[in-house]
Amino acid sequence: MKYFIIAGEASGDMHAANLMRELKVADEQADFCFLGGDLMQAQGGRMVMHYRQMAFMGLWNVMMNLQTVLNNMKVCKQAILDYRPDVVILVDYPGFNLRIARFVKENTSVPVYYYIAPKIWAWKEYRIKQIKQYVDKIFSILPFEQDFFAKHQYQVDYVGNPSVDSIFTRPNQHQNRQEFTSKNGLDSRPIIAILSGSRKQEISKCLPRMLEGALSFKDYQLVIAVAPGIDESFYHSFVANTSVKLVCGQTYELLQHASAAVINSGTATLEAALIGVPQVVVYHITLVKLIYPHRRLLFKIKWFSLVNLIAEKEAVKELIEVFTVETVNAELERLLNDTAHRQNMLNDYAQIRMKLGETGTAKRTATMMVDYLNSNLKN
Repeated sequence: MKYFIIAGEASGDMHAANLMRELKVADEQADFCFLGGDLMQAQGGRMVMHYRQMAFMGLWNVMMNLQTVLNNMKVCKQAILDYRPDVVILVDYPGFNLRIARFVKENTSVPVYYYIAPKIWAWKEYRIKQIKQYVDKIFSILPFEQDFFAKHQYQVDYVGNPSVDSIFTRPNQHQNRQEFTSKNGLDSRPIIAILSGSRKQEISKCLPRMLEGALSFKDYQLVIAVAPGIDESFYHSFVANTSVKLVCGQTYELLQHASAAVINSGTATLEAALIGVPQVVVYHITLVKLIYPHRRLLFKIKWFSLVNLIAEKEAVKELIEVFTVETVNAELERLLNDTAHRQNMLNDYAQIRMKLGETGTAKRTATMMVDYLNSNLKN
């Protein structure tokens, strides 16, 4: 069968590539056309566009690049018509993907599947109307999403969480600390990991405060994980005149050997929990003092980090309304020196692992997709 897949970000590229690998196992005739990245390209097929051409974050950035966004959408629509797939698979990236879903349903008879669903349980809940109208199947990666969508009379399939696979099947998980430090020019001091996000805009907003809040811990060395798709040189201005180090393509190894981490809210918070490193989560909201008191009007969630959402409690500290150098420093102090606080967090991590289930997310998803498609062909 022919699969048209759209992933608009680095994380989507990784998850889509894993899905493609398993689709080739479940369907020996699998053929791919996609918008994505290097990892998807490595699985074979035709790349229509790289996600680097699509990564616009926030309303203002989208408006400033509106012509590019519209052109990307036009190219994508034409590629779908030309390719004539058996299914269109959308991976996260809802602002773009839901518009494509509508186009597909209004102009073709091709089914639309969504892997890693839009987070409408957090905001823009009105998008449920679009989903029910234009998306045939959702393959959910968060256990609480089944109940959420059920309230809207929409059934989803929970397939597990790909972060479980990424962490527990990762290479180098048995690498010792000496190997890691020697490879990256680090010294013998314990490590504080800094994960500042996957987009340049959020890195610029968050990284200075994250670093300044951690620099006072002289007995520790600070190490930044360079985000996929971001050139290392982008970070140089932030670390000039400091001893802060950068590592590329080794985020999991960095977390594995870190004593604590400061993480910009996103999938990385869950990955850190699965690896088992105590963390503090930060999140930048423009005009936070104006917006945050009214957050319940905008956001439907009590917490922002995946860790707390899955735990259904504050397992990790979230610095959002008061994200300052001082609050980062204070929470790091607790993480590094309060044994009970660290242990409580690790206990909550263990409960999260149980909720997420076993490895094999991409394999389960691919098998279900192929089964659904074959069933449709028979009917």
